[in-house]
This record gives sequence, C-alpha cells and structure tokens, in this order.
Amino acid sequence: MKFYLISDNIDTQMGMRLAGINGVVVHEPDEVKNELEKAVNDKDVAIILMTEKLVKLCEDLVYDIKLNYKSPLIVEIPDRHATSQITETINRYVSDAIGLKL
Repeated sequence: MKFYLISDNIDTQMGMRLAGINGVVVHEPDEVKNELEKAVNDKDVAIILMTEKLVKLCEDLVYDIKLNYKSPLIVEIPDRHATSQITETINRYVSDAIGLKL
C-alpha cells in the first residue's frame, strides 16, 4: 500500500517526493477530478494526500469519496500558502455523516 499526492504546487510535490511519495501537480477542477479518480481506482494506493486548495475545487467529490468509500483515505494537507482550518473540516464531516452539528 502506498501514498499518492495530488498537489497544486511543485514545492509540495518535491517535498513529498523526497519522502518517497509520488504524485502529480494539477490546477484545474477537471484535472483534479481525473487524477483523483485514477488514484481511487488504483488498488495499491491506500492514502491520497491533497492540498487544501484542490480539495476546495472538488469538495463534493472529495467528501463523497471520504464518506462512501472504505479505501483510499483522503487526507487534506496545508501547503505553504494555505491556512488549515481542520476543526471546521472535521465538524463538517461529522455533520454530513451523522447529521449532528457540533
């Protein structure tokens, strides 16, 4: 099982590559969706790392995969330009999954 990165900048890709994680750099919503679908259908990929900006481009698809697929796990990572709001993201997942607002 392996990690796979879908990033919007080369700096993040290079850093992950140094850690042994392969991935792609994309910028348009269609590119993100295509790469995400490829990664989801690759049985060797266990964890998909996505930058915050790209998750926002395809929120509906990402949340659908997170809520309805057992594998792979999608992890939203901040890049050098992003500000992580992980608490809001977790609250949204809980709200979507069980219908309870925190």
